[in-house]
Amino acid sequence: MQIYQAVILGIIQGLTELLPVSSSAHLNLIPWIFNWQDIPEGFDVALHIGTLLAIVIFFAKDWIALIKGGIKKVVKKEDTTEGRIFWYIVIATIPAGILSLILEKLKGKLFDGNLKLEMIVIAISLIVMGIILYIVDKRAKSKIKYEQISLKQSIWIGVSQALAAAFPGVSRSGITMTVARGMQIERESAARYSFLLSTPIVLAAALYEFKHFECNLAFFLGILVSFAVGLVVIKFLLKYLQKGSFKIFAIYRVIFGILIIAYTLLFH
Repeated sequence: MQIYQAVILGIIQGLTELLPVSSSAHLNLIPWIFNWQDIPEGFDVALHIGTLLAIVIFFAKDWIALIKGGIKKVVKKEDTTEGRIFWYIVIATIPAGILSLILEKLKGKLFDGNLKLEMIVIAISLIVMGIILYIVDKRAKSKIKYEQISLKQSIWIGVSQALAAAFPGVSRSGITMTVARGMQIERESAARYSFLLSTPIVLAAALYEFKHFECNLAFFLGILVSFAVGLVVIKFLLKYLQKGSFKIFAIYRVIFGILIIAYTLLFH
């Protein structure tokens, strides 16, 4: 992989993994359009390590408090918000991880190397989820804050992550934020909880695929660039959602999906 390709893909990963617009859609499309070689599995791992590090570093204080609270809940039987949220995340991650593994295998059988079919599915997923995100976000009230999220809500948000594994274009952050909004969770809290909830499952996926990782300049640049861009994106999104809505991301998804279908049908 060329250095400039690693930088471009790192930027794309940092932008699209953390916004509700689907990183898989963009990372599949760019090499296809510019006739690059397929992204090596190890480099995909590197990109996700970068954005994972961005989440961990940005929410470091949160994670320290969550882990401490989780330990105290077990050892000292102290009931704190942090302890409760920590165990909600742990519990929600288990079914999400199992379902993701199952659906990931089914996805491989569905496409079987048919890139054109995969692009059409990506486009449809972008459009459908964009419309759903817009409708849900517009109709939902903002009644529930991050600290008030229940175990049932956490499980639903967690399990929804698996759909992103099965259907490229759905977007892990997109589906979790949509489900959270559908349960009346306020926008900033929906994004914050989505990021925290994604951490264990993305970490597990990175460790599982780490055997494909290669130690070279391109891979480390991919990590560095996606990490740096990811930090900026998280800060932007949380601040934006204090007053803004998901409308702009929903519109982008629909337009992007239509463009992919047009390009696929006209040029391939």
